[in-house]
Amino acid sequence: MALAVLVLWYAGAVWLNAPMATDALTRAGQSWTTADLIRATLAMKRPILPTPDQVAVDLYKSLTGHPVTSIRNLLYHTGVTAGAALAGFGMGVVLGVALAAGIVQARTLESSLLPWVIASQTVPILAIAPMIVVILGNMGFTGLLPKAIIAMYLCFFPITIGMVKGLRSADPLTLDLMRTYSAGTAQTFRLLRLPASLPYLFTSLKIAVAASVVGAIVAELPTGGQAGLGARLLSGSYYGQTVQIWSALVMAALLSVTLVAAVGLAERALVPGGRGGAR
Repeated sequence: MALAVLVLWYAGAVWLNAPMATDALTRAGQSWTTADLIRATLAMKRPILPTPDQVAVDLYKSLTGHPVTSIRNLLYHTGVTAGAALAGFGMGVVLGVALAAGIVQARTLESSLLPWVIASQTVPILAIAPMIVVILGNMGFTGLLPKAIIAMYLCFFPITIGMVKGLRSADPLTLDLMRTYSAGTAQTFRLLRLPASLPYLFTSLKIAVAASVVGAIVAELPTGGQAGLGARLLSGSYYGQTVQIWSALVMAALLSVTLVAAVGLAERALVPGGRGGAR
């Protein structure tokens, strides 16, 4: 599968870069062959689609050629984005769990609040991100907080929906048994509903933590900041540095995979049996 992706990637690079390479070879005034054209498409400094080896070389130079604290090192930008994503993720977990607990415990909230939670996701994040940045900026909040709030906006929804389903997944017979023992609402929630919801919660957390990275990157675009993967993508688009853009995209993907894997490790440690997953 990986080999097929690489072959398609190289073929796409040749196809997309061919017009520019043909023009460059023609202007050079020398005769050229198809092999010359292919070599030219794979060696362009500013290609439309860079090849995997160009992206790998750029990543290696960025990660090893500069100190981690340097703005030229992608790890520095990844750390900035990861900080905003994790802050938004934490806020999203608190908000999502609180909303789910309220919806499950108070039935009136299901009809009054849940539709608004669902409707909130119909607004494109690209439309509200600049507004959040501008509003909070005028209030004196800049830097991490606006980015964290935008990341929270994307990740609280799957947590809320997953937790609502998880909190309601408790065995009805066990719920009746808790009532027989005169267990209070708080005791039932802590001893029965919450443990039953863990598989659903961690499934939602995996989706949410990946969404928080997307939210953090989107939030970095309208801020005009100099740090973060979003800022790296924006500067690459300004100056036509497509290799830089793809390197930032690869780092964003690796960051998401790492965070999802971390949630998976927590799931195996906390979910009874270490198996996890909503069944």
